[in-house]
Amino acid sequence: MAHAPAQSASGAEPPVFYLKEDHHPENGTSLGFWLYLMSDCLIFATLFATYAVVGRSYAAGPSGADLFDLKLVAINTGFLLFSSITYGFAMLEMEKQKVKATLVWLGVTGLFGLAFLAVELYEFHHLIAEGAGPQRSAFLSAFFALVGTHGLHVTFGIIWLVTLMFQVGKHGLIAANKRRLMCLSMFWHFLDVIWIGVFSFVYLMGVL
Repeated sequence: MAHAPAQSASGAEPPVFYLKEDHHPENGTSLGFWLYLMSDCLIFATLFATYAVVGRSYAAGPSGADLFDLKLVAINTGFLLFSSITYGFAMLEMEKQKVKATLVWLGVTGLFGLAFLAVELYEFHHLIAEGAGPQRSAFLSAFFALVGTHGLHVTFGIIWLVTLMFQVGKHGLIAANKRRLMCLSMFWHFLDVIWIGVFSFVYLMGVL
């Protein structure tokens, strides 16, 4: 049977051996998410390094100059860059506590992200149909690994974005949702930076 804590002889309350304040440290989420992004940087650094080593190993097969459609890739790059701009607009509306406008810009961001994925899937399908799948050469294995990993990150980002749209629509722009939107903002812009590296290092240099 539980007993109430005994008071001291003077009648004072016994000492409390736990913290009453919020256990979540200030900026703890941001710090943890930055650590996650740094680990993601290591993954992409490894993929970039692998591509740098084997990116010219064509095994008597097609090279990037034979396969890449720079106009299509440039359009796809535009989709992703515009998605970062629209996400920035969403964050500005969030600071003004405008729920509807925030959701609208998040929705536009998601549409740009879906357009990016659609073009990337079309490119992959076209390459595989031409017999340039990941098993064809070390160059293509490294290409599909790097670009595909980035595409998976964009896919997870869109799923995260849709989840947050439901949370914001249901609970509004509470502190927890603002914190989550900030984390997704860092993730989304991080993917843009990685893609600029892919576009420059893989596609532009690949056609030379």
